[in-house]
Amino acid sequence: MSRNPGIEYKDMDWVNYLNEPAIKIKANEIAQKANAINGCNRVAWLLRAVTCIDLTTLGGDDTFASIERLVKKAVNPLDLPFEWSSQISTAAVCVYPQRIGDAVVTLRSLDAVKNVKVASVAAGFPSGQYSLETRLHEIHYAVSCGAKEIDVVINRTLVLSKQWRELYYEIQRMRQACDKAHLKTILATGELFDLKDVYYASMIAMMAGSDFIKTSTGKETVNATLPVGVTMCRAIQDYYKMSGNKIGFKPAGGIKTWKETLQWLTLIKEMLGNEWLNNDLFRIGASSVLSDISDEIQRSLDECKNA
Repeated sequence: MSRNPGIEYKDMDWVNYLNEPAIKIKANEIAQKANAINGCNRVAWLLRAVTCIDLTTLGGDDTFASIERLVKKAVNPLDLPFEWSSQISTAAVCVYPQRIGDAVVTLRSLDAVKNVKVASVAAGFPSGQYSLETRLHEIHYAVSCGAKEIDVVINRTLVLSKQWRELYYEIQRMRQACDKAHLKTILATGELFDLKDVYYASMIAMMAGSDFIKTSTGKETVNATLPVGVTMCRAIQDYYKMSGNKIGFKPAGGIKTWKETLQWLTLIKEMLGNEWLNNDLFRIGASSVLSDISDEIQRSLDECKNA
């Protein structure tokens, strides 16, 4: 996965208008196209989805045993009676900093360090309402424990008060704190005023060096929605044209069914193209969708055999 070096801060004055009705129409079109995927094509899409999942646990009751179970599930996520299913793994496991060591130890014991990455939330997750120095210290700690990807959350106050330069500075500092680890920046879009704020925050995060932009912490009342996804992917398009750097996208929170998963894959294909349909540039933040995907793969395979 390549790194985003970021670019110098640019004011957002050039963004005058976002056509929100058109964005919602585009989101509905994507949902309809996703619903039309069936049979063997659906199996292929869902298998791709599994390889893009960040299997996540962020519970206050997480223990070594629960992290060990999560990692084993990530290494062998599909409970299917096919030899090839054991060759598929999720992209990463995502845990709190205190549990990083548990994930690393388990992956080493399974000889799966190269297959599944360890990600950690940091920087005052989920509120982001800590001093910058405290947030940076937590990032340093997570990296030192072995996390290869750091999911930080922005201080939403800076967005709501339009302090774009300050937001750029904070994310840039967090990018530096990640050292060689990849930075995934969570916008917590359900707590932003409108899609224009989502677009602005997306651009600022990418300019400051984020390798991924991510919709939600999963703790907001409103999490990942397709109109937000369309807006963020448009920002990724614009940043790519501006800088030549490909930035990843991660919807997270509330994704519980295989149908919703197909909608996000279709969004990526429609907005960004096939180059983004891999786990270097696309992730799904989820903890409970795997069983639904596995059941649908089995059902669709049976349907293909009987066709």
